[in-house]
Amino acid sequence: MAGEKNFRPPSGGGPSGLIAGLTYPFQALGVLNRTRSLWRYILIPLLINLLVGVVLYASLLFAGFRFIGTTTADFPAAFQVLLQALLGIGLLVVLGFVLVRFGVVLGSPWYGQLSERLEQIYTGRTLSPEPTSARTILRDIWRALAFELKKLLVVVVIGLPLLLLNFFPPFGPPLASAGGIVLGVTIACLDFLDPPLERRRLRFRDKLGAIRNALPASGGFGLICFGLITIPFLNLFSIPLCITAGTLFFCDQIDSDQK
Repeated sequence: MAGEKNFRPPSGGGPSGLIAGLTYPFQALGVLNRTRSLWRYILIPLLINLLVGVVLYASLLFAGFRFIGTTTADFPAAFQVLLQALLGIGLLVVLGFVLVRFGVVLGSPWYGQLSERLEQIYTGRTLSPEPTSARTILRDIWRALAFELKKLLVVVVIGLPLLLLNFFPPFGPPLASAGGIVLGVTIACLDFLDPPLERRRLRFRDKLGAIRNALPASGGFGLICFGLITIPFLNLFSIPLCITAGTLFFCDQIDSDQK
């Protein structure tokens, strides 16, 4: 497959599609519980997540909260509380984003196998991967790095203006929060739907197109995954769960060869 045209819209639109998207992590829990053979692809990246998470939170979380307190000390009391709350949420989102970057990249060899095996079990189709060679390995590394850089560019170009909105009350902080959620949901979709999309060798714009075509279900899916990776310490266990959920979502809602 290549290109956005090969993907169909989700079967459920409107509120039902949004709610359907929210259910996929719970479906993934059931699948992992019933299919213990998939755990071989989860345990090693889970240990990596734990190590990275402990280092990340120990070094940055409390320092970040101290910085927020110092930065907002001169603001009026009522606005100070609101700004501290919004910046605190933003800090958790940023730490979750960084943790997912490390977790997804370092765990990608196992997550790719998890997603591929799950797709085989779920669809009953035998996939035909390309033969491994030095050329394909170098291409895959380049595509992975380019994908991360493009996501980072999206975050910087959109996230920085949203961050500045926090300093223009009363409408700036609510607009920044809403925009930040939309941005976080989009990045979560790109992260956790990427293994099956990348197996089709799609361009970055086509991956975005597949997510857009799957609205509103992809919005619900991205929202719950975004929430899971934002909650401190719970997000250490959320990455393999969301990868599993993303493959199930792809098979149900995006793959044109299904149904």
